[in-house]
Amino acid sequence: MGEVLRRKTIGMDVSRRGMLKASAIGFGNLAFSCLLGEQAAGSDPLLPQPTHFPSRAKRVIFLFMKGGPSHLDSFDYKPQLLKDDGKPLPFDKPRVQFAATGNLLASPWKFRKRGQSGIEVSDLFPNVANCIDDLCLLNSVHGTNAAHGGASLKLHTGSDTFVRPSMGSWVTYGLGTENANLPGFVTICPTLAHGGVKNWGSAFLPAYCQGVPLGVASKPATEAQVKYITSQKWSREQQRMQLEMLAQVNRNHLERTGPNSDLEARINSFELAFRMQSEVPVIQDLSDETKATERLYGMDEEVTKDFGRQCLLARRFAERGVRFIQVTHSDTNVQWDQHGDLRAGHAKNALEVDLPIAGLLKDLKQRGMLHDTLVMWGGEFGRTPVAQGKNGRDHNPEGFTMWMAGAGVKGGFKYGSTDEYGYYAVENKMHIHDLHATLLHLMGIDHLRLTHRYAGRDFRLTDVSGKVHTGIFA
Repeated sequence: MGEVLRRKTIGMDVSRRGMLKASAIGFGNLAFSCLLGEQAAGSDPLLPQPTHFPSRAKRVIFLFMKGGPSHLDSFDYKPQLLKDDGKPLPFDKPRVQFAATGNLLASPWKFRKRGQSGIEVSDLFPNVANCIDDLCLLNSVHGTNAAHGGASLKLHTGSDTFVRPSMGSWVTYGLGTENANLPGFVTICPTLAHGGVKNWGSAFLPAYCQGVPLGVASKPATEAQVKYITSQKWSREQQRMQLEMLAQVNRNHLERTGPNSDLEARINSFELAFRMQSEVPVIQDLSDETKATERLYGMDEEVTKDFGRQCLLARRFAERGVRFIQVTHSDTNVQWDQHGDLRAGHAKNALEVDLPIAGLLKDLKQRGMLHDTLVMWGGEFGRTPVAQGKNGRDHNPEGFTMWMAGAGVKGGFKYGSTDEYGYYAVENKMHIHDLHATLLHLMGIDHLRLTHRYAGRDFRLTDVSGKVHTGIFA
C-alpha cells in the first residue's frame, strides 16, 4: 500500500508493487536480471522519480554540527546581550530547562559586517563569513526538545518520541537517485550517540532508503570508506557466477512463496552492492584532486584535514548523483556542547570546520554546482544567552540559527529573528517541521503529498504540521 501511495504521489499511475504481484516470480527475477546486465525497465526502486513541481535543488549536503553550536556566538548578533552582560534576564526562562542557569553572558567574539550584504558574523567563523553573500541565515528555527537525543531525532526524523524515517530517507524515497550505481543517501562519519542509526535509518520505509554510513565520528575520516568494495579473491566474472546461482535460489523460493518485501530488499542490496564496485572506489580515491583543491578544503593542515576530507567526499558524491549527503562534525570529547569553557570549546570546533565549509561552498560555486545543490548547516539546537556556571551555555531549542546556501535560496539574507537577547524565536518562527517542509519544497516535493501508509495511517516527514517558508526563496 505504501508503494502505491508513493508512486501516485510522485506521479505514476501504476504501482511497482501491483506490477510485482501480477508477475509470476516477483521482484527477484527483475532485480537479478538487471544485476546480470539485462535492461529490465522499472526494476530498480532507486530510479529517478518525477517531482511535483520544478525543483530548485537536485541534491542536499547537510553539515551537522553535533552538540548544538551557539547562534549567539556565530550568526545571530545581539548587541543588547553585550550591553547587559552579567545582568539578570528581564523575562521568564522556559518552563522546561536542561540545567540551572544564571545571568546574561555576552559573546567573547566580536561581530563584524561582512560581504556586500553587510551581515554581522562573529570572528569565530572568519572563512565562512567571507561566503556570507551566499548564505541564507535562518535565525528563527525552534524545536521542542532540550535533550541531545530527542532534539537530534527531531531534526533528523521529525519526531523526538518515535522511530521514524530520516529526512535523507524521505528524499530518497521520493526522488530516487541520479546514479543507479550509488545509493541515494550517504552519511559520512555519523555519530553513534543520541539516536545513532535512527538518525539515518529508513524505519518503515523500504530498506533501500536507509543511509549508507561511511566511518563513524569517533574515528579519522580516512577510515570513512565502503569496506570490501573490491574483492581481492574473486574476479567480477566469478562474482557474477555466484550471483547467478543466488538468483536461481531466490527465484525458486519466490515461485513457492510469492512476493516477499524482506527478500526483495535483500536482493536489491546485493544488486546495488554489485554495481557500487564500479563507482565507489573512484569516489574514495582522492588522488585525482589538485593540490589547490586540497588546500581549499584545508587538507594540508592538521587541524582541518579530517573535516576537510569529509567535505571533499561530500562534493564527490554530490557530483556523481547522490541525492542526500550528510557530513557530521563530532568527536568523543568536546563536540559543540559547551556547558563550560565556551571560548575554548567553540574555538576548537570552529577552527576544525570553518575553512573546510568555506572551501566546500567555493568549490561547489566554481564548479557550477551550487545553483542546484542545497547546503544546510546547523545542530540539534542552539545555546542559551544566560550562563551555565561561570562561562558556559546550556541547551536552547527555543530559538537558534541554521543556514542554507545555493539551490535558489536568497544569499546574503537574514530570515526571522530571536528576541533581543537570542533566547526565543519571535519573528517568522520556523519550526523543525517547517524546515523540513521547506527543504522538500526546494527539492520539488510537496511535503503534504509525500506519504507512506504504515500501521493503518499515512505518515510523512512533517507529520501533521509544517509550513513552507517561501520568504527565503530567491
